[in-house]
Amino acid sequence: MIVTQRTTAAFLTPEGFSQPSVVAVLREGSVLTEAGRYAVSALGSRGSRRRTPLGSRPLRVGEPVLLVPGFLAGDSSLGPMSRTLRHQGFRTYRADIRANVGCTLSAAAQLEERLEEISQRRGSRVRIVGHSLGGMLARGVAARRPDLVAGIVTMGSPVLAPGAHHVSLARSVDLLVRLNRAGMRRLMTEDCVAGTCARESFDQARAPLPDGIDFTAIFSRRDGIVDWRACVDPAARPVEVRSSHVGMAFDPLVITAVSAALRPPVPVPVSVVEVDRGEIA
Repeated sequence: MIVTQRTTAAFLTPEGFSQPSVVAVLREGSVLTEAGRYAVSALGSRGSRRRTPLGSRPLRVGEPVLLVPGFLAGDSSLGPMSRTLRHQGFRTYRADIRANVGCTLSAAAQLEERLEEISQRRGSRVRIVGHSLGGMLARGVAARRPDLVAGIVTMGSPVLAPGAHHVSLARSVDLLVRLNRAGMRRLMTEDCVAGTCARESFDQARAPLPDGIDFTAIFSRRDGIVDWRACVDPAARPVEVRSSHVGMAFDPLVITAVSAALRPPVPVPVSVVEVDRGEIA
């Protein structure tokens, strides 16, 4: 997610992981089906709300939720997911990212400030849902600030191998580096993709998570942008979906998985069994 073919740092693609093949991106064509599923789901949800008594609101569920977009995307890319979660009772917040194209360390610092703001406002820790690069940023901040983060949900986030992505994405990153070199600041630099900055970002995304932070990693074997194996963090509870990489942002099936991951666990009642003392030797 944060490297190019020409300036790739070897440590960003550890042994055992690889870039998806050139034709793998064809699997992303299913995004049209996923968009259609969302449209049908949204229409059904709208009809349901019309039948709901005027003025009624869904019961609030769990902690506040911060949504973090993926590489090249902005807050609007997770708008459909935000609306659906809000209708289910979650209180969602934007990351205030117009386009996730800059230095990952700077983006992580901005995310941390946003978390502090939401946590102070709501008086509780926050759950983070991150798509692709957004999930990598979320994991790094969660490891560093467990006082702010109650849990994270990553969607197609190649935490284990950021360099295991499709060549088309690598070209986009290469273009950003060239534009930054030409004078367009606040874009990725060579250091962000192959230097000290890249190493630090990678290390942060793999740092041990403190106890008490719930972690769900959503992945798809149909992902045509990143190596799905890099998205299955050993520290997470893996959840497999059938979706394209891009479609994870709005596919109703993925949103259902996200919603389930965000809900607080339901306590299991403990049944009391009376034992006849006479049966105990």
